[in-house]
Amino acid sequence: MSKIAVVYWSGTGNTEAMAAAVAEGAKNQGAEVSVVTAANFSPDQVGSYDAIAFGCPSMGAEQLEEGEFEPMFTNCESSLRGKNIALFGSYGWGDGEWMRSWEERCTDDGANLVCDSVICNEAPDDEALAACRELGAALA
Repeated sequence: MSKIAVVYWSGTGNTEAMAAAVAEGAKNQGAEVSVVTAANFSPDQVGSYDAIAFGCPSMGAEQLEEGEFEPMFTNCESSLRGKNIALFGSYGWGDGEWMRSWEERCTDDGANLVCDSVICNEAPDDEALAACRELGAALA
């Protein structure tokens, strides 16, 4: 059984709903899943999981949330080489540039993006939640 972490930050609940769907998809594949907020995740936990789904909404000028998520993720980056990961999040404006930049950053870190990232505009609809469940299943 694979051990999966779903690590996220959510200000409005949109990314939290996506995180729950990711966790559901991984659990449906038999994975042991831990859902953890960014404030409660640290680099020393990366090695405890077979794969990690990171979720963060786009903030400001299409960037990751800077108070909790960005510092946590920056601290974890050196541990991501060879790690299977997936990315998800919501946005309210722009065209998804923040996700493309984040994917490139992860690739540069040597992480293995196991599937296409999932983004949605504002609250996730049924299609976005289904894509999140598929992302979780891909990680498992």
